[in-house]
Amino acid sequence: MIRVLDKLLLFIYSLAIGAAAAIAFSAGVYWFPEEWLSNLVHNLYSGDMRWLQLTVVTTAVVVFLISLRFFYVSLRRSNASAPSIDQRTEFGDIRISLETVENLALKAAARQRGVKDLKARIRIGETGIEVSLRAVADGETSIPTLTEDIQRSVKTHVEEITGIPVANVSVYVANIIQTANFKSRVE
Repeated sequence: MIRVLDKLLLFIYSLAIGAAAAIAFSAGVYWFPEEWLSNLVHNLYSGDMRWLQLTVVTTAVVVFLISLRFFYVSLRRSNASAPSIDQRTEFGDIRISLETVENLALKAAARQRGVKDLKARIRIGETGIEVSLRAVADGETSIPTLTEDIQRSVKTHVEEITGIPVANVSVYVANIIQTANFKSRVE
């Protein structure tokens, strides 16, 4: 909830600073007539237009409070850590980051012949880790055989190293490698 509020405040703050910059730029290049600006400042200080004075003061206070909030957020220490899988053993707690599991899956998948460009995504499911892999195949290996080998290799490697059950390994073959040996035919 706090992050949504901070995003909303950042949006409002950006609009206010952008509007102030546009007005300052316009005044700096003489797009506003001098007598119009003079009348605006006179009306602001004379008190004839209370709504104008109230609007300026309210806007300034809101922008100042948002600035204080962003100053506080920038200085406070973040307690949020990288997403991890937590386990408890008889000796204590173990935390394994999802990035570690992702790298283990990539390492196991890269060992398979016929696979090139790999990307992995890890999610924690109710029954264990869910691994999604995106791969580019060489086009010379059977894709069903290749994907089964990748699934088996990733599942066993991640389970052996982390001790966490792998519920699912899905492999998406995005493309095959194009060789540069194509000759264009001219007729």
